[in-house]
Amino acid sequence: MSDNSIGEKLRVTLFGQSHGPAIGCVIEGFPAGFAVDWDRVRAFMARRAPGQNAWSTPRREADSPEILSGLNAQGLTSGAPIAAMIRNTNAHSRDYESLRPTPRPGHADLGAFYKYGTHWDIRGGGPFSGRLTAPLCFAGALALQWLEKPDGHGASPVRIAAHITRIGSVRDAVPNVTHPALPLYAPGDFPVIDPSRGEEMKREIEAARRDGDSVDGEVRCIAAGLRPGLGGPYFGGLEGKLSQALFAIPAVKGVTFGDTQPRGSENNDAFCIDDALPGGIGAATNHCGGILGGISIGTPLYFTLSFKPTPSIALPQQTVNLDSRTETALTIEGRHDPCVVPRAVPVVEAVTALTLMDAMLMNGR
Repeated sequence: MSDNSIGEKLRVTLFGQSHGPAIGCVIEGFPAGFAVDWDRVRAFMARRAPGQNAWSTPRREADSPEILSGLNAQGLTSGAPIAAMIRNTNAHSRDYESLRPTPRPGHADLGAFYKYGTHWDIRGGGPFSGRLTAPLCFAGALALQWLEKPDGHGASPVRIAAHITRIGSVRDAVPNVTHPALPLYAPGDFPVIDPSRGEEMKREIEAARRDGDSVDGEVRCIAAGLRPGLGGPYFGGLEGKLSQALFAIPAVKGVTFGDTQPRGSENNDAFCIDDALPGGIGAATNHCGGILGGISIGTPLYFTLSFKPTPSIALPQQTVNLDSRTETALTIEGRHDPCVVPRAVPVVEAVTALTLMDAMLMNGR
């Protein structure tokens, strides 16, 4: 598998660079005969798009996908690879000219230099940029719709939703997830369970922005209706598959499935009969997060992702000059998110949908 591809039965390959002419993806293995709701695709991608509010980068992009292949004359998926392209229309490449010999702390610059030398495209982070999550959201939007439709062979609809649980020092209420009904949270571009906590989080982001700094946070994602039996032991575990995919999202630093309690007597989930779940067996507390032994058990799957603060900040930082081999000061200019978490929420949903759809196709749906 290449560095830019993910999945086995459902394989998604990303292409493009942040400041190149376009970015996009190729989706292989998507079932034929599926009617995509393109209005829903565009609405989903708009949640991730930049330049829409005070807590995101001022860079404005339409993020309108152009479908190059994969549909038949009736507009249904044809079984052939689905290729989509998204044009870059608002790049400011001049902001990066002075950064070529000075790797930015917290960025991929130094690793890219060691791997590719001076030839890699530093503009906007090039192939490492969060800009590449736009085509990832396109692919995920298709997977989300596919997962929501029962196939007539006993598979229930799978619904996926993520929400912000923490920004900086402000933490939202996070109930234990035991029932297939997803928790209610404020809709829109800043999804939280407690809207008052959401307002505090926005103030935390604004305070960091005013200081020329950035702030970290966490996102919880829930998948309800997932059939039991997906995944496997050791290297085939569903947690491992999800983790590999989720760590591809820029700024992700950790993932925790379910939650843990201090003692086994508290942490072990008591099983019970629950006909509302796909397998008919529920858990009183679901601390396991819907996965045991690397295999889904039918209770809601949930995990929490931690995101580091945006590394591009306006404050002076120390770095090195790769040409002169001397230490130097660096001030980053350009347009950047003071917090990546709000725009990362739909990306988390997209990556989760792609991974779970791939697992279901591997399991025979």
